Amino acid sequence: MLASEWINQPLVKRIREKIIKTPRFWKRVFMIGLDIIALMIALWASYAIRLSVWTPALTNERLILAAFAPVVAIPIFIRLGLYRSVIRYLPEAAIWTIIRAMLIATMSWVIIIFLMEMAGQGIVPRSVPFLYFILGTLIIGGMRFAAKWILVSGTGLRRDEEPTFIYGAGPAAAQLARALRGHGNRYVMGLIDDDPTNQGRDIGGYRVFPSSDLPSLIDRYGITEIVLSMSSIPMDKRQAVLGRVTGLGVKVRSLPDISDLVDGRYIVSQIREIEIDELLGRSFVPADTELLDQALAGKIVMVTGAGGSIGSELCRLIIRRKPEKLILFEASEYALYRIEQELLTAGNTLVVPVLGSVTDAKTVERAIRTHNVQVLYHAAAHKHVPLVEANVLEGIRNNVFGTLTVATTAAQQNVESFVLISSDKAVRPTNVMGATKRWAELVVRQMAIEARTKPEKQVFCAVRFGNVIGSNGSVVPLFKQQIAKGGPVTITDPDMTRYFMAIPEAAELIVQAGALSAGGDVFLLDMGEPVRIGDLAENMIRLAGFNVRDANNPDSGIAIEVIGKRPGEKLFEELFYDRSNAQPTRHPKIMRADSTAIANYDIAAWLRELEHAIAAEGEAQARALLFALISEEELPHPTVDHV
Repeated sequence: MLASEWINQPLVKRIREKIIKTPRFWKRVFMIGLDIIALMIALWASYAIRLSVWTPALTNERLILAAFAPVVAIPIFIRLGLYRSVIRYLPEAAIWTIIRAMLIATMSWVIIIFLMEMAGQGIVPRSVPFLYFILGTLIIGGMRFAAKWILVSGTGLRRDEEPTFIYGAGPAAAQLARALRGHGNRYVMGLIDDDPTNQGRDIGGYRVFPSSDLPSLIDRYGITEIVLSMSSIPMDKRQAVLGRVTGLGVKVRSLPDISDLVDGRYIVSQIREIEIDELLGRSFVPADTELLDQALAGKIVMVTGAGGSIGSELCRLIIRRKPEKLILFEASEYALYRIEQELLTAGNTLVVPVLGSVTDAKTVERAIRTHNVQVLYHAAAHKHVPLVEANVLEGIRNNVFGTLTVATTAAQQNVESFVLISSDKAVRPTNVMGATKRWAELVVRQMAIEARTKPEKQVFCAVRFGNVIGSNGSVVPLFKQQIAKGGPVTITDPDMTRYFMAIPEAAELIVQAGALSAGGDVFLLDMGEPVRIGDLAENMIRLAGFNVRDANNPDSGIAIEVIGKRPGEKLFEELFYDRSNAQPTRHPKIMRADSTAIANYDIAAWLRELEHAIAAEGEAQARALLFALISEEELPHPTVDHV
């Protein structure tokens, strides 16, 4: 029977599984015991070879020296890490550590021999220490690599074990390492930390390595995954850490702050993929709870487009602030059902689903009037640039006249606060979607002007921001799908830049901006620095554990394919017409447009002309009107606004 067949027999498999599942402490105790026996055998064999007899005489001096051999060697083995290595993943390079440990142990033993000879306690043949070193190295090293061969055969990929490092050496990292011992298919090889005081130490039974050694450690141990214990990594260093690990060709996962967890068994389920927003370097500003409660607590709130990416996140935020009632207005039956079911389990707030289009004035009016809506967030819009570009009339009908319908009805029904979700594409738009959003902003501004003449206090405002990571139709989910399929990742232009924001942050800032409005405002959210699309694609590929296939790496990894700009796309997005006219607010990430710089247009007359073009199915005329209002060159008016 072949050796490979023998080790796959049921009994051997059961023994192997039992060994693998034995606690690490007892494995180390067992290994120390085996090493003591091995050293005794090496010492006996050394005398036997030198004296050419199988049973060398057992004198008191030889017994004392035999006792000293493991007493000297075992501490040296411990110090050099022979018992820290996981046998199943023992690298071939470990033989040099074994040779060094045995050499130091032999030299220390020779010193003891020399001292005993000086005391007249007998003579040891000079060749014995040399033979002891050779035989000890062979036996100690041979036992380890034989054990590795037995344990790895029939396991490895069939056990789906993934050698893993945990980045961080804090309590959360140690707790995670302990939790992973009995859960899942990850095998923790050690901890990585940037603090020199931790490096070289054992924490929770795991060796702490410096981050500078990561490339060689990954190659040596065959690491497939790095889990970042984010609570162990200071906030100001997280971006540097993420940048360091995403280019190593391994999967990167994250463990969020687990200070609220009391049972280590739940830690494993908290391991998640690194979100791309964690690579963007955005500084986090906690939400102003006073502003959130001022806008939502105890209010009757309605969200249009409630099933969309922004609308649904707004609903999740609103339900947590305990409004009196939340009305979900959505045109998609499935999206409405999905968000309703999610919110019904989130609290005791009354949730009312309303199926309808924002262009249907009667349905909008009935929803607002029946429920006495006080606060309305208008998130319903067609926002996919190429699709709206190919469907101009529907884009105008939904984005412009849908906004007009909802805002007009809100004004008639005395809604206290109306907030339009706008876009950075409304600034100097080159596409239909951006132009419709600019028209929507002007519609809301006109409503705000008219509201000032009414005795009831009504506030109309717009909030303008850039791309939201993970939103429907955005580039990030598309890149994820392409990476999951093995590529290529398609980009329109690697030098194209976009602003990005996480969905939860966008929702919080929208609500806070609405609470800050005095009426007629266009709020601008601080989106941080624009992100180059080529860099975004490369980071996402590396984040998934792949290399980028390019001229320097033509045979492996995922390629990036440039397909050229699509109709209506801008190379650079803007949040401002003129940044110098942006005024700060009490929130550091919310700015207010200077409304004194906005020209007074007869928006009603423009809307009538645009409505006639829509009714006549005149796409070219509608497009021309759409851009004429906001074009400085085609209008005899001053610029529309300067922000």
